[in-house]
Amino acid sequence: MPLSDDQPHTRTRLPVGEQPSSQPNGRQSRPLRTLVTVLVVVTLLVVAISIANRGKPDPAPSNRSADGAAATPTAPSGAGPAPSGEQPVATTANGIAAGFPHTEQGAQSAAANYAVAIGSAEMFRTDSRHTIIATIADPSATQSLQTRLDQGFTPENAARFGVDAQGRPPKGQTLVSRTVPVGTKKSAYGAENARVDVWCTGLFGLAGERSIRPVSEEWFTLTLTLRWTGDDWKLTDFSRVSGPAPVPPDQQAATSEEITGAVEQFGGFRYAR
Repeated sequence: MPLSDDQPHTRTRLPVGEQPSSQPNGRQSRPLRTLVTVLVVVTLLVVAISIANRGKPDPAPSNRSADGAAATPTAPSGAGPAPSGEQPVATTANGIAAGFPHTEQGAQSAAANYAVAIGSAEMFRTDSRHTIIATIADPSATQSLQTRLDQGFTPENAARFGVDAQGRPPKGQTLVSRTVPVGTKKSAYGAENARVDVWCTGLFGLAGERSIRPVSEEWFTLTLTLRWTGDDWKLTDFSRVSGPAPVPPDQQAATSEEITGAVEQFGGFRYAR
């Protein structure tokens, strides 16, 4: 007959050696089995990864090409108040990069740097303009280019830019004329002659109080014809067309003081394709 819950319960205490184990014997080996399972899985993963990677070529270092040759640096450097950055060529002439490689990329590098030179403020002064032309032009084209550019910088045309016949701006103002290549492309290339299009943006005008020609931005494309002369690419002809121009940003224009400070503090660049 079952006992009522109201009846007192009797507890029997066995000697320590005779007490039953708190867990069945089957549970005692579970940690060992788990450890063995983990080791097996890790070993299989390592073997699988080794097999997957076997036969793959070692990645080339970031500064080398796939065949192991050292990559050619393409970082530009400067041509403004003072050159800055890594130069695309080892030599210069009258502050202009010189000694370009006898390659298609060398021709494009030369065209970009010559575009900067012929768009600089130094072109407004007769002496510095003649120095630039003599530096970048093919000897057979020097005279024709000089005559053409002299006609483009007549006192009448200079006056339209707000400067005198020698490119001097009014007192307290700064002449800004800076060409910035955005990119180049080959139009034609041969061992002796090349034609390169240089897409540019430019800053032109007078910075300062009471400027009659505030500094503005312009987009244009220069096409430069080059000839391999001696050991360098030299200019034989050039032409200019407007654009392509992007949509102007909704951005507040800088003050004349800010523009003047930027022109005086920020140097230009030499370019490499």
